[in-house]
Amino acid sequence: MQAVGVPEIRTILGTVARIMTEKKDELIRLDGAVGDGDLGLTMEKAFAAARDDAASSTETDAGKLFMKIGMTIARTAPSTMGTLVATGFMSGGKAVGGTSSLGPKEMACFFDAFVNGIMQRGKSKPGEKTIVDVLYPATQALRAAADSGASLADAFDACRAAAQDGLAKSRDMIAQHGRVAYYQEQSKGKEDPGAVAGNYIIQGFASAIAGKE
Repeated sequence: MQAVGVPEIRTILGTVARIMTEKKDELIRLDGAVGDGDLGLTMEKAFAAARDDAASSTETDAGKLFMKIGMTIARTAPSTMGTLVATGFMSGGKAVGGTSSLGPKEMACFFDAFVNGIMQRGKSKPGEKTIVDVLYPATQALRAAADSGASLADAFDACRAAAQDGLAKSRDMIAQHGRVAYYQEQSKGKEDPGAVAGNYIIQGFASAIAGKE
């Protein structure tokens, strides 16, 4: 992909939806250890609906389509994580509305707004063992690569690597939000289910943009 428009968004969502189905059991297991165990089902359902709605949409504005995807996720998966992810898509879409094609800098703008929307909605910040600890460094890497003139694929390679590094670093953090926060020191060394799901979202974007689907 040289840029992200409506056809590319459909490809991206198809990739993320496939990954969430493949990783459903892992997310259920991780969430079951610290929560109610429904994260895998929630993410599979949310992105399947997003994929299907994008496939049938007649929207030509890439930003507006991302916003509609957020609304679909909010309606389909009204859980805590579903609401956060939905907010990310709606915030990101609003930031890049008005164009049919998004290059590296526009996608960096999309993810800037995506993660900021999640931080505001969830009242969270980096270092608190949440999805933010994956999305924030990934977004920073995407922005740096875009500003340096990198291609869309190279920018998302950097984004993917930063997300994986962020996930690894988050394991040593102490949870501050959600049910896992009750474990405090015992949460150290464990993966946060939301952070894992966030990593899979980034991996889906990066894989689709790299043409590996």
